[in-house]
Amino acid sequence: MSRKQHHFKGAEVSCCVKYFLFGFNIIFWLLGAAFLGIGLWAWAEKFSVFLGLIFFLELTAGILAFVFKDWIKDQLNFFINNNVKAYRDDIDLQNLIDFAQEYWSCCGAHGPNDWNLNIYFNCTDSNPSRERCGVPFSCCVKDPAEDVLNTQCGYDVRLQGELDQQKYIYTKGCVGQFEKWLQDNLIIVAGIFVGIALLQIFGICLAQNLVSDIRAVKANW
Repeated sequence: MSRKQHHFKGAEVSCCVKYFLFGFNIIFWLLGAAFLGIGLWAWAEKFSVFLGLIFFLELTAGILAFVFKDWIKDQLNFFINNNVKAYRDDIDLQNLIDFAQEYWSCCGAHGPNDWNLNIYFNCTDSNPSRERCGVPFSCCVKDPAEDVLNTQCGYDVRLQGELDQQKYIYTKGCVGQFEKWLQDNLIIVAGIFVGIALLQIFGICLAQNLVSDIRAVKANW
């Protein structure tokens, strides 16, 4: 009986910390579903170690992204050009490219002529497509007066000179526009990553606190 009383009067696991930590990590599990398998192991064995590992990996990824920014730029260019080639082959891919070109007001990886990589839009004489020497509608400069989307606005547009093209389509490439977007929003992007990093550090501290509470309770048994 005295042993039981000593246990309840001794160190106890903080309920607030325990449940807050549980909810905190559920959020990160939802954001990082790819880590679920590792997370189940980590929950049972070393949870604070798992959070520390994620933080370290993200920090490493951020440093590598800065050091290898030219390589990342080349990979982005390769990715866009490959998707330009397959534009009509996959509706989801097509929607992704259209969204990117509309959002960043761009056309192709480096410019409209990148659409020569696509069999439907290239300017070769042997191309029978009606879209020959054109670009997708998502490259077109939007006319606020138009209520209905003109999906044929990019037809034959690359037969014109570059100055004339600028009246109808975006002539800047998406790689450059994406870089500009990052620079313009650098503080916001950096703030988001710093905020996530601080939340993870906070989670590591909570996990360590929970581990200490559990060890203290076990020591009193």
